[in-house]
Amino acid sequence: MKRVNKIYINGEFVTPNGTEVFDLINPASNIKIGEVILADETDTKKAVAAAKAAFKKFSKATVAERIQYLEKLKNAVLKKEQELTNIMIEEYGGTHQFVTLSNKHTGSWFDSMIKVLQHFEFEKNINSSVVRLQPVGVVGIITPWNASNSSICSKVAAAVAAGCTLVIKPSEMSSLQTQVLMEAFHDAGLPNGVINFVTGLGNVVGTELTNNPDVAKISFTGSTAVGKLIAKNAADTMKRITLELGGKSPNIILEDADLQKAIPMAVYGAYMNSGQACIAPTRLLVPENKLQEVNAIAKSVAEKIIVGLPENEDTNIGPMVSVKQFQRVQSYIRLGLEEGATLLIGGEGKPKELEAGNFVKATIFTHVKNDMRIAQEEIFGPVLCIIPYKTEEEALEIANDTPYGLAAYISSEDYDHAVRVASQIDAGRVCINGFSHDPMVPFGGFKQSGIGREYGAYGLQAYLEPKAILK
Repeated sequence: MKRVNKIYINGEFVTPNGTEVFDLINPASNIKIGEVILADETDTKKAVAAAKAAFKKFSKATVAERIQYLEKLKNAVLKKEQELTNIMIEEYGGTHQFVTLSNKHTGSWFDSMIKVLQHFEFEKNINSSVVRLQPVGVVGIITPWNASNSSICSKVAAAVAAGCTLVIKPSEMSSLQTQVLMEAFHDAGLPNGVINFVTGLGNVVGTELTNNPDVAKISFTGSTAVGKLIAKNAADTMKRITLELGGKSPNIILEDADLQKAIPMAVYGAYMNSGQACIAPTRLLVPENKLQEVNAIAKSVAEKIIVGLPENEDTNIGPMVSVKQFQRVQSYIRLGLEEGATLLIGGEGKPKELEAGNFVKATIFTHVKNDMRIAQEEIFGPVLCIIPYKTEEEALEIANDTPYGLAAYISSEDYDHAVRVASQIDAGRVCINGFSHDPMVPFGGFKQSGIGREYGAYGLQAYLEPKAILK
């Protein structure tokens, strides 16, 4: 059994002041595989103090020096790629397909920020004045369990590129992954205090970061409920915030779409990362006159979906991260039946021979109405809702009739038509005919899906403050 008994402060692996122990459970078997000693408020204050002291010098690092630091971070993380993959499968239950792809692209977060820095203007002349963009200060980074390594690296890349120092609070459920990442960042050899890790509970470490007056900014990825609490608490010290929160993304299949291409892609998309993805297109909007055909294709595709052990290369859906998350998804499946949706495939219970883990059947509801809770609330599991529409105007109304606005998807044989539809959707990112990703373009949500943007130049700007110097 593995034991994580160190945190990382001021360039050193130190024993936490905190004494609470958190068990780490393999979600595919529900067998304990390790434990972590959780940090507390005292540890967090020490990490913030180290970051504050380091900021004085690091904030003055040249662009060339920041690029060198990003290169070192990238190379150190890439050396740990296989180790990160193995532990992510074991600890999180991420499928081999998802985890391999996720960790293979981890270096792109650093590459994209290097590209941004090579052309970014930190100083501009406006009339007779100068406007300088300077690093905001110490940043508190709070990340979730569903894509821990990627989330941390993307935020670290932006903060370091800006000249900020940081304190990272990863999910306690990702502690084994965090241990590997801590070692990688240590090996990168950045100045002491620039990057600090404090693994602990959100209501302990997260609260201290949010309330601490020496933390200038919080960058949080997680649930909308926690994001709202962070925003409220951060207001007391006027912290800058970037919040990437929940989603209930629509996937609009337009009349001219090729169903044989679009529907299989839609089903697999809804099940990305075992359905534990904020950008997953879990609301499939289809023309009412094609609903029967869509149902047939979707069911046929779902029947071939493999729910299985995450280490198997052919597994499409692995276990939910915890018993609590499994129970949450099961409760929504029961709710869908109670609300009157038609169960096309899947349903309650675990697949055969997978009873030991937190496995959920690949589930599809059809004849779903958009006012049903299964269509309005984020389930975070492999549950797809098929919603029929009569007209394109109604499809847009349904797509926007949600408290969320993180991502959206459109399928059409006419690209220009799809772009016109995309312009009318309230979402921070819209993908046409697929699931494209570009670390150089902004990512973030409208409405209750968050505040601010990450990635690329927009993400860098979120870690900078403009200062006007007037003659």
